[in-house]
Amino acid sequence: MELKLGFRDISHKNKNLTIHKAVSEPHFNEKTVLVTSTWDYVDLWLKRAGKHDARFFWNQAHSFYDATQLLPKTSAPLTAYYCFLNATKALLLTKGLQFSDQHGVSGFTIGGQTSLSNEKVKFKAGGILPALCNHLGEPANGEIYTLKDLLYNLPNIHRAFDLTYSADTELFIPISNPKIVRSQTTHESWFCAELTDKFANQHSINKLPNGFEREGSISDKWIIRASNRFDWRPQQRPASLQRYKNYHKGLRKHLYYINGASRLWYIKRGGNTPGIVPRSSMTITFAAMHKLSEMSRYTPDKLSKHFDCQHNWLLSEFVSSATAQFIDEISSELTGHEFMLPGRN
Repeated sequence: MELKLGFRDISHKNKNLTIHKAVSEPHFNEKTVLVTSTWDYVDLWLKRAGKHDARFFWNQAHSFYDATQLLPKTSAPLTAYYCFLNATKALLLTKGLQFSDQHGVSGFTIGGQTSLSNEKVKFKAGGILPALCNHLGEPANGEIYTLKDLLYNLPNIHRAFDLTYSADTELFIPISNPKIVRSQTTHESWFCAELTDKFANQHSINKLPNGFEREGSISDKWIIRASNRFDWRPQQRPASLQRYKNYHKGLRKHLYYINGASRLWYIKRGGNTPGIVPRSSMTITFAAMHKLSEMSRYTPDKLSKHFDCQHNWLLSEFVSSATAQFIDEISSELTGHEFMLPGRN
């Protein structure tokens, strides 16, 4: 972006300051870690850090992950959920957070029809999932969601959701070149990104959540920005970086990514759209997989009926993709690093 616009990029460690996969303690100072799988990297990281209890649960999660890859779709949710449960315990132990052994989530079914809207999930006030919610700045006070709405709010399966429920509004708007910029005349700094292709229009701007708007000084591109600001003072870099970390945690309530070989970031639309669940994809995925694991364990016949319905592909995509996405997010949250697949992959 040109200097005459009144703002400029912020350079940190010889690259533009941008958003990060980790929510609570992102390490903006460090390079992206290129790994085929984060399992071994995080295991060694925990070993170096002396986090022996966390390392035990991390390796338990890895074993459940491996088992999940070998099971059919009606059985895989059970081991996938225990993978999530143990990985979350590893995160909470690493962060020194208190939690009870209760799972902190339950499910129930209403009505007789096989429908994702009839499958309910309740976030309890105490346990492992609420501890994760608290860590991420989310409430956990008995909120109840449908399984359909939880799946609706996950970007990694949103294409499958849109094709399954074509009448529902598209929730996620892809963004390009996300970064932090600074005023030319003051210390005020803020987030901005570009909308491209079919999303580069006023219709997409109208969908933005509260606190986001179009950058008015640019007419030939569809640049969006956050109206909230923070101070970036180059002479006070450590303090500025801490201010950005606080600002970043608020940003990440609206920004989601899909794990893959490239950085794919999205902003979730705002407004009064029915079905929006204002939570991290980590807590949503945990809760949704718990519901499927309950069915896999106690009512496998009912779960099998879900795989015979119109939403069978959506469920299949969730079970297939959720573990890799969840573990990538937990790995970043646990270590503060960003992980990407090496170019050779």
